[in-house]
Amino acid sequence: MGHILNLSSFAVLLVRVLLGILFLFQGYEKIFKFKISGVESVYKSDLIKRGIPAFLIRPSIIISSWIEFVCGILLIPGLFTSYALMLLGLNLIGAAVAFSVVRAMWDMQYFFPRFLFLVFLLIVPSASDIYSLDNLFCLK
Repeated sequence: MGHILNLSSFAVLLVRVLLGILFLFQGYEKIFKFKISGVESVYKSDLIKRGIPAFLIRPSIIISSWIEFVCGILLIPGLFTSYALMLLGLNLIGAAVAFSVVRAMWDMQYFFPRFLFLVFLLIVPSASDIYSLDNLFCLK
């Protein structure tokens, strides 16, 4: 009632920031640490063997990496959250397809936590995300 901290809103903050950190560092590693060419070299031959056109692989990795990086950055302070979540959701669909082509999808150690956090944030009403820049600047 008179609590300064709203626990359900804090849960939304916690999940949003954790998801942002996960995607930020996933994108960061793909862009700056392993480089796009390093990621491409890991998956390219398997994807080509399974019928994915070679000309789609590099652009897909670039787009996916930048979506993860930029949207991860946006989620941490809660800026343009709805758009970031939608882009990350589409990105996860692409990742699910790509990983299903390369290896069995039931090996979901990296995919599933991100998926659960994302679905949670998409289901929770945006009005619950009071500790965000979207809320501060009335962008919801």
